[in-house]
Amino acid sequence: MYNYFYFDMGQKSNTYFNPAIKKSVAALSRDESVFWIEVLLLTIGFLPLIISGADIKTVPVDPKTHVKEDISTLTRGEAVNNKEGQHVDKTHSTNTDKSSSDFEEVTIQKKEAAAKHKHSPKREETNVIESGSDSKLIAETNNVILRGNTSEQEEKSVDHQANDGYLSKELFTLFLPPLPNLTHRKGKWVIDDRRPLYSGHGCKQWLASMWACRMMQRQDFAFEKLRWQPKDCEMEEFEGSKFLKRMKDKTLAFVGDSLGRQQFQSLMCMITAGKNSPDVLDVGKDYGLVIPPGGKRPNGWAYRFPSTNTTVLYYWSSTLCDLEPLDILDPQTEYAMHLDRPPAFLRDFLDRIDVLVLNSGHHWNRGKLKANKWIMYVGGKPNTNRRIADMGSAKNFTIHSTLKWLNSQLPKHPHLKAFYRSISPRHFVNGDWNSGGSCNNTIPMSIGKEVLQEESTDQSAASAVKGTRIALLDITALSQVRDEGHISRFSITASPGVQDCLHWCLPGVPDTWNEILFALI
Repeated sequence: MYNYFYFDMGQKSNTYFNPAIKKSVAALSRDESVFWIEVLLLTIGFLPLIISGADIKTVPVDPKTHVKEDISTLTRGEAVNNKEGQHVDKTHSTNTDKSSSDFEEVTIQKKEAAAKHKHSPKREETNVIESGSDSKLIAETNNVILRGNTSEQEEKSVDHQANDGYLSKELFTLFLPPLPNLTHRKGKWVIDDRRPLYSGHGCKQWLASMWACRMMQRQDFAFEKLRWQPKDCEMEEFEGSKFLKRMKDKTLAFVGDSLGRQQFQSLMCMITAGKNSPDVLDVGKDYGLVIPPGGKRPNGWAYRFPSTNTTVLYYWSSTLCDLEPLDILDPQTEYAMHLDRPPAFLRDFLDRIDVLVLNSGHHWNRGKLKANKWIMYVGGKPNTNRRIADMGSAKNFTIHSTLKWLNSQLPKHPHLKAFYRSISPRHFVNGDWNSGGSCNNTIPMSIGKEVLQEESTDQSAASAVKGTRIALLDITALSQVRDEGHISRFSITASPGVQDCLHWCLPGVPDTWNEILFALI
């Protein structure tokens, strides 16, 4: 959980002369003129503390778990892990339209990556995440991977990275507003006749037909009428005009897998109320999101609302790490999957993003790596460390590495609000996607409607953001009780006998993720 600062007005303080802060102030600048400007800003920032004699203290949060028994028929372990290692998304369609199947096709990522590396200068690797040899990096994150907890050594490493010519972690934390109070985690689903926020029939401009259940054979749509009601508070109502005003001259980016793309399409439909919007501009070229030679679609999309200069984009990065072709001249080349490097897209465009939502999870399996010809790399060479060779450890290692890097960049981009979205639950029963698994329930709230737990169900995600300025967009538990909201047997792209119990019908559950995101930004 997060620590928050409060001021003890009953004690006099030497806060400004704290040795750690003095050391940070001394390291703030590299030339005299910048130094005096920063001293002035620091003096202004700490003036209220000096006048009041306030003392800064840290309040630890004591998490207590209260899970309602009817939340799910699944165990907590199943809810968190979701059997990721067993799930391989199968390509069901080769439709080349924007709204084609999002079971990511191998050739798209390969051709774009090869073209990008062929025509671009070699990227500098020393400013990403590597701080030395791969063995040193593995040792730094060892406790995180094997035990799922942020180690003291890791937090010191984050402190070191965040002090790269900028405010130290101590001062940077004080100047930033507190992280959002994530009170949306507890609550219940309620029926609301004002839902859905857009039409599954009408939002054809943004919504893929494979996720528009109104375009399928499904007949019951009670799932569209549910709204998430947080416990003990009212969540702000989403309105497209309010969103655009709040995001004036700003960019919101989703970076992740196909569930991230669902959230992106959901938000586009919510902003436009599902209506055709010819004034919205396609600005994908500004972010390198173009169809590569020989490809079938770009690796993402970016749209700008000219009335407020607001950009919303999505970039496909299912594992949140950098992919590099080993031979750019060979169309059948294997790819280095750099577990210790963030996606090149983030390194290239982070300075142009104001709100960032990351996610990963369901692509971490052997089948996906084999099909994509991805080879795990650490420290610029094939991974030989068995401790991060299995999928669960490799995933945790990568997520922690990428979020650590992102956290180290936040002092350089004080305008940026970063979120890591917890995993979206799967609801396969009596098998998996390729072994007869199903999710035939269509009755809302039949396995529960209320979530009362204090902690996140996705402990892996909670551990990854612990000790950082990255907020957890926690949607796992509230989505876990919505098994009726999946595409299920109604998929128009699935093979006979295959059900989609991973992706959601839209309108549907991902709309709630965006309502929560809207409230937090």
